[in-house]
Amino acid sequence: MIKILIADDSAFMRKVLSDLFAAQPDFEVVGTAINGRDAIEKVKQYDPDLLTMDVQMPVMDGLNALAVIMEIHPMPVVMLSSLTKEGTDETIRALSLGAVDFISKAGGSISRIDTIEADILAKCRAAAKANVRSAVAGARAAERAEKEREKKKTASPVMRHIDLPRHAAHEAPKEPPERQPSPFASAKRENPLLKPRSKVFMPHSTSSAEAAQPTAGGGKLVAIGTSTGGPQALQSVITRLPKDLPCGVVVVQHMPPGFTKSLAQRLDSLSAVHVKEAEDGDIIRSGCVYIAPGNYHMRVSGSGGARKIVLGQDPPVGNHRPAVNVLFDSVAPIGRRLVAVIMTGMGSDGTEGMKKIKAEGGYSIAQDESTSVVYGMPKSVVDAGLADEIRPVTDIARAIVAAVER
Repeated sequence: MIKILIADDSAFMRKVLSDLFAAQPDFEVVGTAINGRDAIEKVKQYDPDLLTMDVQMPVMDGLNALAVIMEIHPMPVVMLSSLTKEGTDETIRALSLGAVDFISKAGGSISRIDTIEADILAKCRAAAKANVRSAVAGARAAERAEKEREKKKTASPVMRHIDLPRHAAHEAPKEPPERQPSPFASAKRENPLLKPRSKVFMPHSTSSAEAAQPTAGGGKLVAIGTSTGGPQALQSVITRLPKDLPCGVVVVQHMPPGFTKSLAQRLDSLSAVHVKEAEDGDIIRSGCVYIAPGNYHMRVSGSGGARKIVLGQDPPVGNHRPAVNVLFDSVAPIGRRLVAVIMTGMGSDGTEGMKKIKAEGGYSIAQDESTSVVYGMPKSVVDAGLADEIRPVTDIARAIVAAVER
């Protein structure tokens, strides 16, 4: 039995959703909340298995409530959001904060709930199985370990006292030599969560000479596939990538149309690398991340250095468009110059493509169980013996950089 709490400022919506779930044999409605603050208190009171929560509510909105809940009582949350531009941006923020999934309100309302009942129930049943609490605990533990490693690296070295020879009495002290700039002076430590002041994308047209030049890094490429829990995982990984990453990155995140652009824009605002929603014909450049648009398969064409994005709307593969397997199939011929990453998500999308990648000599990294919201896609790859490395989400960026530099 799934114990569910419903948070919505609309009495009508609370009633409609309560009736829907109460009619199901596997749900128990343990309570309702009228705003974000009330939701926090009810979560503490009822300890539900699942929370559905509207984004826009008075007193405290759903986003602020979600941030608090993920801090004090991590649990599966499904957000209700409109299909407006503002609603899309809010949904991406919610997913980045840890929400497992979202339900779109067509036209800003789901008063015609009969048209999306099946979608609501399917998403809520799947979300209830998400490994949110342990994933948050695992990510926090990995982050503490990461900070400890950085602390040890930056610890001040022990200074030794050295007696320097004194100048002879008859000899005037020499002028100190002109200070030479340190070869490391330009290597400033950058905060990966801060967006550079200027990010300029070259046009994706192949008409410019620069666009036709091979990508740096020996023609290497990074391909990432993810699904449920992906926006938060992608934020953890992409914000840790250095802006001088010597290759491009292509990403498939299972997501419907209209949301991938907001996801790319949010990640771009937080990252040192460039992040954009991929367009057909984009030339893949070093230090740039390309996210497949919703409802389009993404492939990579070309060999050697000059590679480009090819988008298509051929039939879904495994009920997914974009599909990770489609992307992985297209990049498998890159062979030893490819680094493929599979992260949190339901099902097994990406496993068949990873088999081809490994057959061609590519390198693979899988997210570990402890930090995966849903350990489905990574588990499938790991169980098939296809993972060269299994890493917590906070270590994946470091593993990518190390693999690219080999």
